[in-house]
Amino acid sequence: MFQSRCCTCTALLVLAALAMVAKADQEEKHCDLVGDTAKESKREQALLKKLEALSVQRFEKNVSPNAEENYTYVFKVCREVNSSLPQSGLVQINEKDQKRTVVGRINETQVFSGSKTSLNPPLHLCQSPALLTFTLLCFSLAGDWIMLIYKGGDSYGSHCSGEKRKAMIMISCNRKTLANGFTLLSEEREKEQECLYLFEMDSSVACPPEDSHLSIGSILLITFASLVAVYIIGGFLYQRLVVGAKGMEQFPHFTFWQDLGNLMADGCDFVCRSKPQNAPAAYRGVGDDQLGEESEERDDHLLPM
Repeated sequence: MFQSRCCTCTALLVLAALAMVAKADQEEKHCDLVGDTAKESKREQALLKKLEALSVQRFEKNVSPNAEENYTYVFKVCREVNSSLPQSGLVQINEKDQKRTVVGRINETQVFSGSKTSLNPPLHLCQSPALLTFTLLCFSLAGDWIMLIYKGGDSYGSHCSGEKRKAMIMISCNRKTLANGFTLLSEEREKEQECLYLFEMDSSVACPPEDSHLSIGSILLITFASLVAVYIIGGFLYQRLVVGAKGMEQFPHFTFWQDLGNLMADGCDFVCRSKPQNAPAAYRGVGDDQLGEESEERDDHLLPM
């Protein structure tokens, strides 16, 4: 009996361990920044959090450098492209033999950003003569962007001294789309070192928050509208509940505003109308026939007696 219980406990422990391993394998892997976890940059962590909105999407781009080569690049943001390729963030697929090459892995990630007014990638990257394409890009950008870098890809064969591949994805600000336009810009592999794959795409996650501050004019307009509303509502309640007014007389200072309206109308009429309202009558001559017959006795009292 004791041996059977021990066997049962052992079997349960083995099953629990297998379940934990299977669960760990099923969990999605995320971007892991280069360096110690305790020393990771807060700025980089914030940028990765912004990019989480793109993690559910899968981006593909077919490229034919020449008639003999045809590749498809598959890219995911901080997620594995293929679970059979551990930590694969960007994969190159040769369409002829279906060979899969990991260009960059998400467990060796770098990320930084720049804006219209300040280009702020690491200075040594923009000044590095080995990264000519990226150097030109650093100083020609005219918008907000996020640069996502996957390092630790599969090693080159006869190129770049056999170093590991590296993918750089420039995500430019475009408020009209969540994600679009995944394209290969350049592949630098004819060098001794610092070779790279440079991609670009558009996304709204690279855009800074829109400025929602109100202007001085808007603040004054809102304040004026609020005061008018308080005046009208408060005056209406006072006239109705305290004074006991009815009809139009409930409007505060109704007589004043009525007179003001009449005065404004008179002023507008006086300024804007060119024809006088009371024009003097035109002069007309008076004929003898219009005088009528004179009375013969009208001056008789002036004659001497």
